[in-house]
Amino acid sequence: MTVESSFAPPAIPVPTTQTRKAEHLRICLEEDVQCQAVTTGLERYRFQHCCLPELNLAEVDLRTEFLGKPLGAPFLISSMTGGTEQAKLINQRLAAIAQTHRLAMGVGSQRVAVETPQLADTFQVRSLAPDILLFANLGAVQLNYGYGLAEARQLVDWLEADALILHLNPLQECIQPDGDTNFRGLLDKIAQLCQQLPVPVIAKEVGNGISAQMAQQLLAAGVQAIDVAGAGGTSWAKVERERATTPLQRRLGQTFGDWGIPTADCITQIRAILPTVPLIASGGLRNGLDAAKAIALGADLVGLARPFLQAACESEAALVFLAEALIAELRVTLFCTGNGTLVALQQSRSLSLC
Repeated sequence: MTVESSFAPPAIPVPTTQTRKAEHLRICLEEDVQCQAVTTGLERYRFQHCCLPELNLAEVDLRTEFLGKPLGAPFLISSMTGGTEQAKLINQRLAAIAQTHRLAMGVGSQRVAVETPQLADTFQVRSLAPDILLFANLGAVQLNYGYGLAEARQLVDWLEADALILHLNPLQECIQPDGDTNFRGLLDKIAQLCQQLPVPVIAKEVGNGISAQMAQQLLAAGVQAIDVAGAGGTSWAKVERERATTPLQRRLGQTFGDWGIPTADCITQIRAILPTVPLIASGGLRNGLDAAKAIALGADLVGLARPFLQAACESEAALVFLAEALIAELRVTLFCTGNGTLVALQQSRSLSLC
């Protein structure tokens, strides 16, 4: 006779995508999930100060263009969230500040909106920001899990987006409970999507970086821009460690908490072999001086996520202050290096290794 043990552990319910969104928000705001052993690499660089800029600070021009759309300053409010009521408020606040300053903005992964269409409005911000450069977002691995052109077009259309971000997150999926880890054959599927989608596709990591070799392969597949999303900021391995439902998942999150290519290394390596690719630098940037360094190294646009998330959750006033501070810090950096434009900064060679 077989006797069932009364000590069998209870079945752990699989979290819904919506629940996971809420957990990610809370963890990013409340837990220590920043990289520690690895940094962005930007701290290794220093600008040469110009004591006589021969410029009027008020005339320093931060305007730029990305994927054919004008921007008031080279900042991207990086992809963060959507799918919950809290996320809806955050996205609305972010969109409003992006419209005010003509910044670019990306939303979080919209997979939840495909699964639960009534949540699509938590991402929809075009009415609040009619003029901004706006990016839709889908995990590239979902192309191996039933998603294709129809779903990608739906996400773009819902958002009235100018481009689609395909985010690449193999490490996160390895650690995430019930993660999607079949990445086989994805490059060909990305190529097919790039050929058929009517808007540009941007390849983006989530904090572990894109190497120059991978950037080359992605561009050959038809991707039109790269967001390096390097190591040095929020670690999604550590985020998933906090969500772990087994000791093994928690250990993996701890072991790989500082895995990845530093953001500065991604920029310099990609620029060395791909001098003209539209390039976004994100991953651990925290202020306008970091942004200036990334631009001087070759980035066209700089993305920040956690600083905007923290400010948006605090208040509209905090968000206004952050945007104005970032722009002021970048403008002062240009002024104090004797550069009146972003192009001049990139060409000036005023940044060097410490």
